[in-house]
Amino acid sequence: MQNLMRHLLFLLVPFPDPSNLTIYTLPDQLPLPLWSRPAGRAPLDVTIRPPGSKSLTNRALMLAALAPGESTIHHPLIEADDGQRMLAAIELLGAKVERLDHAVKITGTGGKLVVDPNNSTINLNNAGTATRFLAAAALLADSPLTITGNERMQQRPIQELGDLLESLGATVEYLGTPGCPPIRITPPADLAQLASQIEIKPTQSSQFISALMLIAPFLPNGLTISQSEGVTSASYVRMTIELLDHLGVHTKHSGDLAVVRIEPGLDRFTIDIEPDASGATYWWAAGALLPDSTIRVQGIDLERSQQGDARFPELLEQMGCTLVSKDDTLACRGIAEPSPIMCDMRDMPDAVMSLAVVACFAKGTTIIRGVKTLRVKECDRIEALKVELGKIGVVVTDNLNDDEDALSITPPESFPDTQAPIIMDTYDDHRMAMSLSLLALRLPNIVINDPACVAKTYPSYFQHLRRVFDPNENF
Repeated sequence: MQNLMRHLLFLLVPFPDPSNLTIYTLPDQLPLPLWSRPAGRAPLDVTIRPPGSKSLTNRALMLAALAPGESTIHHPLIEADDGQRMLAAIELLGAKVERLDHAVKITGTGGKLVVDPNNSTINLNNAGTATRFLAAAALLADSPLTITGNERMQQRPIQELGDLLESLGATVEYLGTPGCPPIRITPPADLAQLASQIEIKPTQSSQFISALMLIAPFLPNGLTISQSEGVTSASYVRMTIELLDHLGVHTKHSGDLAVVRIEPGLDRFTIDIEPDASGATYWWAAGALLPDSTIRVQGIDLERSQQGDARFPELLEQMGCTLVSKDDTLACRGIAEPSPIMCDMRDMPDAVMSLAVVACFAKGTTIIRGVKTLRVKECDRIEALKVELGKIGVVVTDNLNDDEDALSITPPESFPDTQAPIIMDTYDDHRMAMSLSLLALRLPNIVINDPACVAKTYPSYFQHLRRVFDPNENF
Protein backbone atom coordinates (compact mmCIF):
# COMPACT_ATOMS: atom_id res chain seq x y z
CA MET A 1 0.00 0.00 0.00
CA GLN A 2 2.86 2.36 0.80
CA ASN A 3 4.38 1.81 -2.66
CA LEU A 4 0.98 2.54 -4.20
CA MET A 5 0.70 5.77 -2.23
CA ARG A 6 4.27 6.70 -3.11
CA HIS A 7 3.33 6.76 -6.78
CA LEU A 8 0.35 9.10 -6.43
CA LEU A 9 0.65 12.13 -8.62
CA PHE A 10 0.72 15.77 -7.71
CA LEU A 11 -0.02 18.63 -10.05
CA LEU A 12 2.10 21.69 -10.69
CA VAL A 13 0.26 24.59 -12.32
CA PRO A 14 2.14 27.00 -14.60
CA PHE A 15 3.53 30.31 -13.40
CA PRO A 16 1.83 32.74 -12.99
CA ASP A 17 -1.56 31.04 -13.44
CA PRO A 18 -3.66 31.94 -10.37
CA SER A 19 -5.33 28.55 -10.19
CA ASN A 20 -4.45 26.32 -7.29
CA LEU A 21 -1.45 24.01 -7.15
CA THR A 22 -2.71 20.72 -5.79
CA ILE A 23 -0.33 18.29 -4.17
CA TYR A 24 -1.25 14.97 -2.63
CA THR A 25 0.41 14.29 0.70
CA LEU A 26 2.61 11.20 0.50
CA PRO A 27 3.28 9.00 3.52
CA ASP A 28 7.02 8.94 2.88
CA GLN A 29 7.48 12.62 2.04
CA LEU A 30 7.10 15.91 3.87
CA PRO A 31 3.50 17.17 3.45
CA LEU A 32 3.25 19.51 0.49
CA PRO A 33 0.37 21.99 1.00
CA LEU A 34 -1.82 23.61 -1.61
CA TRP A 35 -0.48 26.86 -2.98
CA SER A 36 -1.13 29.32 -5.76
CA ARG A 37 0.34 32.49 -7.20
CA PRO A 38 -2.38 35.16 -7.43
CA ALA A 39 -2.48 37.26 -10.58
CA GLY A 40 -1.14 40.80 -10.43
CA ARG A 41 1.82 40.06 -8.18
CA ALA A 42 5.00 42.09 -8.60
CA PRO A 43 7.86 40.40 -10.48
CA LEU A 44 9.27 37.51 -8.50
CA ASP A 45 12.31 38.19 -6.30
CA VAL A 46 13.19 35.39 -3.86
CA THR A 47 16.31 34.04 -2.19
CA ILE A 48 16.88 30.32 -1.70
CA ARG A 49 19.75 28.55 0.08
CA PRO A 50 20.06 24.91 -1.06
CA PRO A 51 21.13 22.28 1.47
CA GLY A 52 24.79 21.36 1.86
CA SER A 53 26.76 19.88 -1.01
CA LYS A 54 26.24 16.14 -1.34
CA SER A 55 29.64 15.67 -2.95
CA LEU A 56 31.52 17.58 -0.26
CA THR A 57 29.45 16.05 2.54
CA ASN A 58 30.17 12.46 1.53
CA ARG A 59 33.87 13.18 1.08
CA ALA A 60 34.06 14.86 4.48
CA LEU A 61 32.09 12.08 6.18
CA MET A 62 34.42 9.45 4.74
CA LEU A 63 37.54 11.32 5.84
CA ALA A 64 36.14 12.04 9.31
CA ALA A 65 35.28 8.36 9.77
CA LEU A 66 38.88 7.41 9.02
CA ALA A 67 40.69 10.28 10.74
CA PRO A 68 41.87 10.03 14.34
CA GLY A 69 39.97 11.94 17.03
CA GLU A 70 36.80 14.01 16.75
CA SER A 71 36.04 15.96 13.59
CA THR A 72 33.19 18.46 13.19
CA ILE A 73 31.30 19.03 9.95
CA HIS A 74 29.02 22.08 9.80
CA HIS A 75 26.01 22.29 7.45
CA PRO A 76 26.40 18.78 6.01
CA LEU A 77 23.72 17.20 3.85
CA ILE A 78 22.71 14.49 6.30
CA GLU A 79 18.92 14.89 6.27
CA ALA A 80 18.80 13.36 2.78
CA ASP A 81 18.71 9.62 2.15
CA ASP A 82 22.25 9.50 0.74
CA GLY A 83 23.64 11.19 3.84
CA GLN A 84 21.66 8.96 6.17
CA ARG A 85 23.01 5.87 4.41
CA MET A 86 26.57 7.13 4.68
CA LEU A 87 26.22 7.98 8.37
CA ALA A 88 24.70 4.59 9.18
CA ALA A 89 27.50 2.85 7.30
CA ILE A 90 30.38 4.60 9.05
CA GLU A 91 28.72 3.98 12.42
CA LEU A 92 28.49 0.29 11.56
CA LEU A 93 32.20 0.35 10.71
CA GLY A 94 33.36 1.77 14.01
CA ALA A 95 32.98 5.56 13.83
CA LYS A 96 30.99 7.37 16.51
CA VAL A 97 28.45 9.91 15.27
CA GLU A 98 26.86 12.76 17.22
CA ARG A 99 24.16 14.70 15.39
CA LEU A 100 23.83 18.38 16.31
CA ASP A 101 21.81 21.30 14.97
CA HIS A 102 23.30 22.06 11.54
CA ALA A 103 26.40 19.97 12.31
CA VAL A 104 27.67 16.47 12.98
CA LYS A 105 30.60 15.36 15.13
CA ILE A 106 32.39 12.18 14.14
CA THR A 107 34.98 10.32 16.18
CA GLY A 108 37.05 8.47 13.61
CA THR A 109 38.67 5.07 13.62
CA GLY A 110 42.26 6.14 13.04
CA GLY A 111 42.48 4.60 9.58
CA LYS A 112 41.10 1.15 10.35
CA LEU A 113 37.46 0.17 9.77
CA VAL A 114 36.00 -2.46 12.07
CA VAL A 115 33.71 -5.03 10.41
CA ASP A 116 31.32 -7.09 12.51
CA PRO A 117 31.56 -10.67 11.13
CA ASN A 118 27.87 -11.14 11.94
CA ASN A 119 26.84 -7.93 10.17
CA SER A 120 29.31 -7.50 7.33
CA THR A 121 26.91 -6.39 4.59
CA ILE A 122 26.05 -2.72 4.11
CA ASN A 123 23.02 -1.77 1.98
CA LEU A 124 23.43 1.74 0.57
CA ASN A 125 20.20 1.77 -1.44
CA ASN A 126 20.95 3.91 -4.54
CA ALA A 127 23.67 6.08 -2.98
CA GLY A 128 26.30 5.85 -5.69
CA THR A 129 28.87 8.15 -4.07
CA ALA A 130 28.73 6.28 -0.77
CA THR A 131 28.94 2.93 -2.56
CA ARG A 132 32.14 3.85 -4.41
CA PHE A 133 33.80 5.56 -1.42
CA LEU A 134 33.04 2.75 1.00
CA ALA A 135 34.11 0.07 -1.47
CA ALA A 136 37.55 1.70 -1.61
CA ALA A 137 37.59 2.20 2.17
CA ALA A 138 37.08 -1.57 2.55
CA LEU A 139 40.79 -1.76 1.73
CA LEU A 140 41.30 -0.44 5.29
CA ALA A 141 38.88 -2.87 6.96
CA ASP A 142 39.95 -5.59 9.36
CA SER A 143 37.93 -8.30 7.57
CA PRO A 144 35.83 -8.80 4.42
CA LEU A 145 33.07 -6.26 3.74
CA THR A 146 30.10 -6.65 1.39
CA ILE A 147 28.45 -3.60 -0.16
CA THR A 148 25.10 -3.77 -1.92
CA GLY A 149 22.17 -1.54 -2.83
CA ASN A 150 18.75 -1.45 -4.44
CA GLU A 151 17.83 -2.95 -7.80
CA ARG A 152 19.22 0.00 -9.78
CA MET A 153 22.47 0.03 -7.80
CA GLN A 154 22.91 -3.65 -8.60
CA GLN A 155 22.88 -2.66 -12.28
CA ARG A 156 25.44 0.15 -11.96
CA PRO A 157 28.98 -0.86 -12.95
CA ILE A 158 31.73 -0.89 -10.33
CA GLN A 159 34.22 -3.32 -11.88
CA GLU A 160 36.69 -0.59 -12.82
CA LEU A 161 37.02 0.25 -9.13
CA GLY A 162 37.09 -3.43 -8.22
CA ASP A 163 39.98 -3.97 -10.64
CA LEU A 164 41.88 -1.08 -9.09
CA LEU A 165 41.38 -2.48 -5.59
CA GLU A 166 42.62 -5.88 -6.79
CA SER A 167 45.73 -4.24 -8.23
CA LEU A 168 46.35 -2.81 -4.74
CA GLY A 169 46.14 -6.24 -3.14
CA ALA A 170 42.45 -6.71 -2.25
CA THR A 171 40.36 -9.73 -3.20
CA VAL A 172 37.13 -8.70 -4.96
CA GLU A 173 34.07 -10.88 -5.55
CA TYR A 174 30.82 -9.99 -7.34
CA LEU A 175 27.91 -11.78 -5.68
CA GLY A 176 25.30 -11.00 -8.35
CA THR A 177 25.69 -9.54 -11.82
CA PRO A 178 29.39 -9.64 -12.80
CA GLY A 179 31.00 -6.23 -12.36
CA CYS A 180 28.14 -4.78 -10.28
CA PRO A 181 27.15 -4.76 -6.59
CA PRO A 182 26.78 -6.71 -4.39
CA ILE A 183 30.55 -6.62 -4.13
CA ARG A 184 32.61 -8.28 -1.41
CA ILE A 185 36.07 -6.85 -0.74
CA THR A 186 38.65 -8.73 1.32
CA PRO A 187 41.45 -6.37 2.35
CA PRO A 188 45.12 -7.30 1.94
CA ALA A 189 46.85 -8.83 4.93
CA ASP A 190 49.55 -6.13 5.14
CA LEU A 191 48.89 -2.57 3.95
CA ALA A 192 52.59 -1.81 4.24
CA GLN A 193 53.19 -4.07 1.25
CA LEU A 194 50.85 -2.12 -1.02
CA ALA A 195 52.30 -0.40 -4.06
CA SER A 196 52.55 3.34 -3.63
CA GLN A 197 51.53 4.14 -7.18
CA ILE A 198 48.88 3.02 -9.63
CA GLU A 199 48.21 3.61 -13.33
CA ILE A 200 44.57 4.21 -14.26
CA LYS A 201 42.92 4.34 -17.67
CA PRO A 202 39.88 6.59 -18.24
CA THR A 203 36.99 5.39 -16.08
CA GLN A 204 33.20 5.57 -16.36
CA SER A 205 33.05 7.61 -13.16
CA SER A 206 35.45 10.03 -11.50
CA GLN A 207 34.18 8.70 -8.17
CA PHE A 208 36.42 5.65 -8.63
CA ILE A 209 39.42 7.99 -8.62
CA SER A 210 38.17 10.14 -5.76
CA ALA A 211 37.49 6.99 -3.73
CA LEU A 212 41.16 6.00 -3.95
CA MET A 213 42.29 9.54 -3.18
CA LEU A 214 40.18 9.61 0.00
CA ILE A 215 41.81 6.49 1.43
CA ALA A 216 45.33 7.46 0.30
CA PRO A 217 46.12 9.53 3.46
CA PHE A 218 45.58 6.36 5.52
CA LEU A 219 47.83 4.09 3.44
CA PRO A 220 51.29 3.66 4.99
CA ASN A 221 53.01 4.78 1.79
CA GLY A 222 50.41 7.19 0.47
CA LEU A 223 49.48 6.86 -3.18
CA THR A 224 50.47 8.26 -6.57
CA ILE A 225 47.74 8.05 -9.21
CA SER A 226 48.71 8.34 -12.89
CA GLN A 227 46.09 8.94 -15.59
CA SER A 228 48.10 9.62 -18.72
CA GLU A 229 45.17 8.86 -21.06
CA GLY A 230 42.81 11.45 -19.60
CA VAL A 231 40.65 12.16 -16.57
CA THR A 232 36.87 11.64 -16.36
CA SER A 233 34.92 14.58 -14.86
CA ALA A 234 38.09 16.36 -13.81
CA SER A 235 36.19 18.93 -11.73
CA TYR A 236 35.23 16.26 -9.20
CA VAL A 237 38.81 15.03 -8.97
CA ARG A 238 39.92 18.62 -8.36
CA MET A 239 37.23 18.93 -5.69
CA THR A 240 38.74 15.97 -3.86
CA ILE A 241 42.26 17.37 -4.13
CA GLU A 242 41.19 20.80 -2.91
CA LEU A 243 39.32 19.28 0.03
CA LEU A 244 42.35 17.20 1.05
CA ASP A 245 44.55 20.30 0.77
CA HIS A 246 42.09 22.30 2.85
CA LEU A 247 42.18 19.66 5.58
CA GLY A 248 45.96 19.61 5.73
CA VAL A 249 46.83 16.56 3.61
CA HIS A 250 50.00 17.02 1.56
CA THR A 251 49.19 16.63 -2.15
CA LYS A 252 50.97 17.32 -5.41
CA HIS A 253 49.57 17.12 -8.91
CA SER A 254 50.25 18.11 -12.49
CA GLY A 255 48.11 20.82 -14.02
CA ASP A 256 46.16 18.32 -16.13
CA LEU A 257 45.78 15.88 -13.21
CA ALA A 258 47.67 13.22 -15.16
CA VAL A 259 49.68 12.62 -11.99
CA VAL A 260 48.36 13.09 -8.45
CA ARG A 261 50.43 12.33 -5.36
CA ILE A 262 48.82 12.09 -1.92
CA GLU A 263 51.04 11.69 1.13
CA PRO A 264 49.95 9.77 4.23
CA GLY A 265 48.60 11.67 7.22
CA LEU A 266 45.36 13.39 8.22
CA ASP A 267 44.45 14.79 11.63
CA ARG A 268 40.99 15.55 13.01
CA PHE A 269 39.40 18.58 11.38
CA THR A 270 36.56 21.09 11.32
CA ILE A 271 34.89 22.12 8.07
CA ASP A 272 31.85 24.09 6.89
CA ILE A 273 30.08 22.56 3.89
CA GLU A 274 28.90 25.06 1.28
CA PRO A 275 25.42 24.72 -0.31
CA ASP A 276 25.00 22.15 -3.04
CA ALA A 277 25.75 23.64 -6.44
CA SER A 278 23.89 20.83 -8.21
CA GLY A 279 20.80 21.74 -6.17
CA ALA A 280 21.39 25.40 -6.98
CA THR A 281 21.18 24.73 -10.72
CA TYR A 282 17.41 24.22 -10.45
CA TRP A 283 16.95 27.72 -9.01
CA TRP A 284 19.27 29.36 -11.50
CA ALA A 285 17.41 27.50 -14.26
CA ALA A 286 14.08 28.59 -12.75
CA GLY A 287 15.28 32.19 -12.93
CA ALA A 288 16.20 31.65 -16.57
CA LEU A 289 12.67 30.44 -17.30
CA LEU A 290 10.90 33.36 -15.62
CA PRO A 291 11.35 36.61 -17.59
CA ASP A 292 11.65 39.76 -15.48
CA SER A 293 12.00 37.72 -12.31
CA THR A 294 14.96 37.18 -10.02
CA ILE A 295 15.79 34.03 -8.09
CA ARG A 296 18.81 34.40 -5.84
CA VAL A 297 20.93 31.48 -4.66
CA GLN A 298 22.67 32.14 -1.38
CA GLY A 299 25.93 30.82 -0.02
CA ILE A 300 27.97 29.75 -3.07
CA ASP A 301 31.09 31.76 -3.86
CA LEU A 302 31.69 31.17 -7.56
CA GLU A 303 35.33 32.24 -7.32
CA ARG A 304 36.15 29.86 -4.47
CA SER A 305 33.67 27.03 -4.85
CA GLN A 306 35.12 23.54 -5.17
CA GLN A 307 32.02 22.37 -7.08
CA GLY A 308 32.03 22.13 -10.85
CA ASP A 309 28.29 22.89 -11.04
CA ALA A 310 28.99 26.37 -9.67
CA ARG A 311 29.92 27.24 -13.27
CA PHE A 312 26.37 26.52 -14.46
CA PRO A 313 25.24 30.19 -14.41
CA GLU A 314 27.87 30.97 -17.04
CA LEU A 315 25.99 28.72 -19.48
CA LEU A 316 22.74 30.55 -18.73
CA GLU A 317 24.53 33.82 -19.38
CA GLN A 318 25.54 32.49 -22.79
CA MET A 319 21.86 31.80 -23.42
CA GLY A 320 21.07 35.48 -22.83
CA CYS A 321 20.21 35.54 -19.14
CA THR A 322 21.54 38.21 -16.80
CA LEU A 323 23.58 37.33 -13.73
CA VAL A 324 23.48 39.60 -10.71
CA SER A 325 25.93 39.02 -7.87
CA LYS A 326 25.70 40.70 -4.48
CA ASP A 327 27.38 39.71 -1.24
CA ASP A 328 26.99 35.93 -0.98
CA THR A 329 24.14 35.58 -3.50
CA LEU A 330 23.99 35.06 -7.25
CA ALA A 331 20.77 35.70 -9.13
CA CYS A 332 19.73 34.77 -12.64
CA ARG A 333 17.23 36.97 -14.49
CA GLY A 334 15.53 35.20 -17.33
CA ILE A 335 14.37 36.13 -20.82
CA ALA A 336 11.41 34.98 -22.87
CA GLU A 337 13.43 33.20 -25.54
CA PRO A 338 16.83 31.87 -24.44
CA SER A 339 19.42 31.43 -27.18
CA PRO A 340 20.54 27.90 -28.09
CA ILE A 341 24.17 27.17 -27.27
CA MET A 342 26.90 24.60 -27.80
CA CYS A 343 28.63 23.58 -24.57
CA ASP A 344 30.72 20.90 -22.88
CA MET A 345 29.34 19.76 -19.53
CA ARG A 346 31.76 16.97 -18.67
CA ASP A 347 32.74 18.88 -15.52
CA MET A 348 29.10 19.36 -14.46
CA PRO A 349 27.20 16.26 -15.64
CA ASP A 350 24.55 16.51 -12.90
CA ALA A 351 23.50 19.88 -14.33
CA VAL A 352 22.76 18.57 -17.82
CA MET A 353 19.07 17.96 -17.00
CA SER A 354 18.69 21.52 -15.66
CA LEU A 355 20.14 22.98 -18.85
CA ALA A 356 18.06 20.61 -20.96
CA VAL A 357 14.83 22.03 -19.52
CA VAL A 358 15.92 25.61 -20.24
CA ALA A 359 16.92 24.52 -23.77
CA CYS A 360 13.34 23.31 -24.33
CA PHE A 361 12.32 26.97 -24.61
CA ALA A 362 15.21 28.20 -26.77
CA LYS A 363 14.75 29.19 -30.39
CA GLY A 364 16.88 26.53 -32.01
CA THR A 365 18.90 23.43 -31.22
CA THR A 366 21.22 23.24 -28.20
CA ILE A 367 24.15 20.82 -28.39
CA ILE A 368 25.67 19.43 -25.20
CA ARG A 369 28.90 17.43 -25.02
CA GLY A 370 30.33 15.50 -22.08
CA VAL A 371 27.18 13.48 -21.38
CA LYS A 372 28.18 9.81 -21.64
CA THR A 373 28.43 9.34 -17.87
CA LEU A 374 24.67 10.04 -17.64
CA ARG A 375 24.04 6.49 -18.86
CA VAL A 376 25.16 5.01 -15.51
CA LYS A 377 23.54 7.37 -13.03
CA GLU A 378 20.45 6.65 -10.89
CA CYS A 379 18.78 5.92 -14.21
CA ASP A 380 19.88 6.15 -17.83
CA ARG A 381 19.33 9.90 -17.85
CA ILE A 382 19.86 10.30 -21.58
CA GLU A 383 17.13 7.79 -22.40
CA ALA A 384 14.91 9.30 -19.69
CA LEU A 385 15.29 12.79 -21.17
CA LYS A 386 14.43 11.47 -24.63
CA VAL A 387 11.22 9.88 -23.37
CA GLU A 388 10.01 12.56 -20.95
CA LEU A 389 10.83 15.68 -22.98
CA GLY A 390 9.35 13.90 -25.98
CA LYS A 391 5.98 14.13 -24.21
CA ILE A 392 6.00 17.90 -24.83
CA GLY A 393 7.34 17.60 -28.37
CA VAL A 394 11.03 18.22 -27.63
CA VAL A 395 13.43 16.05 -29.64
CA VAL A 396 16.49 14.80 -27.79
CA THR A 397 19.01 13.17 -30.14
CA ASP A 398 21.76 11.09 -28.55
CA ASN A 399 24.93 9.65 -30.11
CA LEU A 400 25.08 12.85 -32.09
CA ASN A 401 27.17 12.30 -35.24
CA ASP A 402 28.06 8.86 -33.80
CA ASP A 403 29.54 10.50 -30.71
CA GLU A 404 28.24 8.80 -27.54
CA ASP A 405 29.39 11.83 -25.55
CA ALA A 406 27.11 14.34 -27.32
CA LEU A 407 23.40 15.03 -27.61
CA SER A 408 21.15 17.75 -29.00
CA ILE A 409 17.89 19.28 -27.77
CA THR A 410 15.47 20.68 -30.33
CA PRO A 411 12.27 22.41 -29.13
CA PRO A 412 9.03 22.03 -31.09
CA GLU A 413 7.50 24.81 -33.16
CA SER A 414 4.75 24.92 -30.52
CA PHE A 415 4.00 22.99 -27.36
CA PRO A 416 0.98 20.69 -26.97
CA ASP A 417 -2.27 22.57 -26.44
CA THR A 418 -4.02 20.20 -24.10
CA GLN A 419 -5.98 20.34 -20.89
CA ALA A 420 -5.02 16.77 -20.07
CA PRO A 421 -2.24 16.21 -17.54
CA ILE A 422 1.22 15.66 -19.00
CA ILE A 423 2.64 12.99 -16.70
CA MET A 424 6.40 13.08 -16.23
CA ASP A 425 7.93 9.86 -14.93
CA THR A 426 11.03 10.24 -12.77
CA TYR A 427 12.57 6.72 -12.69
CA ASP A 428 13.22 6.96 -8.93
CA ASP A 429 15.84 9.56 -9.88
CA HIS A 430 15.92 12.73 -7.76
CA ARG A 431 17.51 14.85 -10.46
CA MET A 432 14.94 13.86 -13.06
CA ALA A 433 12.15 14.86 -10.65
CA MET A 434 13.66 18.23 -9.80
CA SER A 435 14.60 19.22 -13.33
CA LEU A 436 11.30 18.11 -14.91
CA SER A 437 9.33 20.03 -12.28
CA LEU A 438 10.75 23.24 -13.78
CA LEU A 439 8.68 22.69 -16.91
CA ALA A 440 5.67 23.82 -14.88
CA LEU A 441 7.10 27.34 -14.81
CA ARG A 442 6.30 27.66 -18.51
CA LEU A 443 3.75 24.93 -19.35
CA PRO A 444 0.32 24.03 -17.95
CA ASN A 445 -0.76 20.65 -16.61
CA ILE A 446 2.66 19.25 -15.83
CA VAL A 447 2.39 16.29 -13.44
CA ILE A 448 5.38 14.82 -11.58
CA ASN A 449 5.20 11.11 -10.81
CA ASP A 450 6.85 9.89 -7.58
CA PRO A 451 7.97 13.28 -6.20
CA ALA A 452 9.22 11.62 -3.01
CA CYS A 453 12.38 10.46 -4.78
CA VAL A 454 13.89 13.92 -4.18
CA ALA A 455 14.50 12.77 -0.59
CA LYS A 456 17.70 11.19 -1.88
CA THR A 457 19.53 14.53 -1.84
CA TYR A 458 17.05 17.42 -1.41
CA PRO A 459 14.11 16.56 0.88
CA SER A 460 12.93 20.17 1.06
CA TYR A 461 13.01 20.74 -2.71
CA PHE A 462 9.25 21.09 -3.20
CA GLN A 463 8.97 23.34 -0.18
CA HIS A 464 11.57 25.59 -1.78
CA LEU A 465 9.81 25.39 -5.13
CA ARG A 466 6.73 26.72 -3.41
CA ARG A 467 8.59 29.99 -2.87
CA VAL A 468 8.75 30.40 -6.63
CA PHE A 469 4.94 30.34 -6.66
CA ASP A 470 4.44 32.20 -3.40
CA PRO A 471 7.42 34.36 -2.28
CA ASN A 472 5.72 35.13 1.03
CA GLU A 473 5.95 31.51 2.12
CA ASN A 474 8.61 31.04 4.80
CA PHE A 475 10.76 27.96 5.29
